[in-house]
Amino acid sequence: MIESVSDLHIDDFCKDTAKILLMLYKRFPTKTVVYVEDIAGPDEPDEFGLHSPRFEAGFSALVWLKEQDYIAYSGAIKQEAVEDACLSHRGFILMSSIEQHPISLDDQKPPAVDKLSSVVRRIDRLRHTLRHGSSEAIKELILHYMILSRELK
Repeated sequence: MIESVSDLHIDDFCKDTAKILLMLYKRFPTKTVVYVEDIAGPDEPDEFGLHSPRFEAGFSALVWLKEQDYIAYSGAIKQEAVEDACLSHRGFILMSSIEQHPISLDDQKPPAVDKLSSVVRRIDRLRHTLRHGSSEAIKELILHYMILSRELK
């Protein structure tokens, strides 16, 4: 019998992704600096100047989101930040779109949900889930959005 074990690095990636998308949506279309510390938490490099694996994972989430065309930025500032960051066209359309309320593990609707139709903007759902949802609910929602984004390529 195989036990189900949560892959914590995937949970962290999904939470980092949610924070990045929300941060850039709030600033859209203004380009901004995104600090890894704001996503993955503070870090104290070791005596060799190397960051913790958690901090490196936060930076890697930024790189991956750019490679997959969810965000754009002009360059990295060491491994501590990216500059001129903004949602890409694909990221903006994904976050701005309206959809039927997806079922979450928490089964809670965000305050912005229309009571009659259960229609919600994706960014509002993301904001609510990041604020009130479990790690599993955040992961479920981010993976759901990534599946939906295949249509936007």
